[in-house]
Amino acid sequence: MAAFTEFLQGIDHEAHRDRTEQIFNWITEKHPKLETEIKWNQPMFTDHGTFIIGFSVSKKHLSVAPEHVAIQYVEEDIQKAGYDYTKEIIRIPWNREVDYELLEKIIDFNIWDKANCTTFWRK
Repeated sequence: MAAFTEFLQGIDHEAHRDRTEQIFNWITEKHPKLETEIKWNQPMFTDHGTFIIGFSVSKKHLSVAPEHVAIQYVEEDIQKAGYDYTKEIIRIPWNREVDYELLEKIIDFNIWDKANCTTFWRK
């Protein structure tokens, strides 16, 4: 997770930084084979050179970006969690609990669905 150190240090709000670090640590523990990278100034987890999930921080929420196909796959779960979302991102408000089961379902789906993917993004 050393790749994320500078990104985390750049989060001014201490509670937001701590929560983001907790999520990154959780992903690293659950999926130790995933690689950590910073691309386009955003922390990302990849598998065999293909994108699995990325994050960005805003004032009101943590954005989770798993690609459109994964959002479609878990859309009902996102709605049940009560998170706002678009075709490309899920917004987890800082004042709400993190639905780790949802994150795990997204990551597991992307690892499975992109097992034979040879490009960074889906085509």
